[in-house]
Amino acid sequence: MKWSLKKFFELTNEEVYKILKLRNEIFIVEQSCPYMDCDGKDEESYHLFAEDGKDIIAYLRMVKKGIIYDDTAIGRVCVNKKYRKNNLGREMLLRAISFIDNELNEKKIKIQAQSYLRDFYKSLGFKEISDNYLEDGILHIDMIYNKKVI
Repeated sequence: MKWSLKKFFELTNEEVYKILKLRNEIFIVEQSCPYMDCDGKDEESYHLFAEDGKDIIAYLRMVKKGIIYDDTAIGRVCVNKKYRKNNLGREMLLRAISFIDNELNEKKIKIQAQSYLRDFYKSLGFKEISDNYLEDGILHIDMIYNKKVI
């Protein structure tokens, strides 16, 4: 397995295609949720993904602060169904948090999490900052990560 972290314009055409394919397989097909995935924010994001052979099997994007929220955001978090239950999502989120903290020097991260994943995100240090709400027909909750500065 190989991890990559790239700005949008560093991605190859093939990587963009594979990323969009994975996002569509999970968010649109698997979750039966028609929504506009290509939202114009990918160009302002960092893209973290894992490859196994020729396939992208895990992905998330980190959106610079000021684009979606006043804080840096993590979104489009997805893991191929065949690779779930092996902590790949946890490893990916820890990599993203470390990058945001160490490279972007940002201490706050906001996410719009699907509500059923609340405990997963809490285990990584995120805290709830909203009630449940419907987004594209799926229950979500806003959460924030605050890096403790000693």
